[in-house]
Amino acid sequence: MTVTDSSTDSTSNVPAEKSPEEQLAYFHERRQLAVTQPLGSLALTNTQVVDVEQPIWGVPGRWAPLPAEESGLKVIAAAADGILVDGVLVDGEAIVRGKDDPNPSDVVFSDTVRGVVITQAGGGYALRVWDAKSEAIENFGEIDTFPYNPDWIVTAAWAENPEGTTMGFEHVKDEDGKADPREEVIPGSIRFSRDGVGYDLVAFKAGRALQLVFADATSGDSTYSVGRFLFVAPNPDGTITLDFNRAVLPPCAFSYAFNCPLPPKQNRFGIPIEAGEKNVLAKDGSLLHG
Repeated sequence: MTVTDSSTDSTSNVPAEKSPEEQLAYFHERRQLAVTQPLGSLALTNTQVVDVEQPIWGVPGRWAPLPAEESGLKVIAAAADGILVDGVLVDGEAIVRGKDDPNPSDVVFSDTVRGVVITQAGGGYALRVWDAKSEAIENFGEIDTFPYNPDWIVTAAWAENPEGTTMGFEHVKDEDGKADPREEVIPGSIRFSRDGVGYDLVAFKAGRALQLVFADATSGDSTYSVGRFLFVAPNPDGTITLDFNRAVLPPCAFSYAFNCPLPPKQNRFGIPIEAGEKNVLAKDGSLLHG
């Protein structure tokens, strides 16, 4: 009888390669964990622009803009309000630096509620309020998804644009077209054909990735009405892989306090893309947001 020493067996500790379905299940598991974190999408309860001294819904103190050359907002509060800015209790006034500052401020209102100051596209600042025990987190059931669909893994051609190429993206809360579209850098074009139809998509720069904002024939039917996101990156061979199984819901599907970009005309598919995330569901199976 031959005895095998498992300590010298080079294959004994090698994990089996996960199937595409298992990889996608892990991806969705991580997504559901992310949106329920203290600063996850479901925790955002308010985003309020501060252009005059005013209270902020849901938190204490009064908030005011700073001179144009300064980053952030001013908070006026009494010690009894319990507001900590960068670990210091506010008793009078304090400066809350914005996310555009190299050292943005951290605001704590309670054990579960905190805030950050963000810049606005048209200038100025807003306070975002996050609650680790928000009603949305308490009511959250799951992110509903389509089953894995290999037919919606598309290899597209990637062509870089001249440096500085931009395009205006409208957003959900742009006051019915009254606000100017926000200019985003468009690093290149994404082209492919499917069933005899050619597509020329645009994606804007999102860190080291590209963010494709799209809608399709399922939008407002079996998937979230505003559309979905897909994050991709060019391949070394000049192609780009669009795995729509990893299409995700935008932040505004989880909280009305987000302002999401709308899909541009060329990113609106007339066919259903039955892959990726569909809707955010409550514990009883209903839509968490209408």
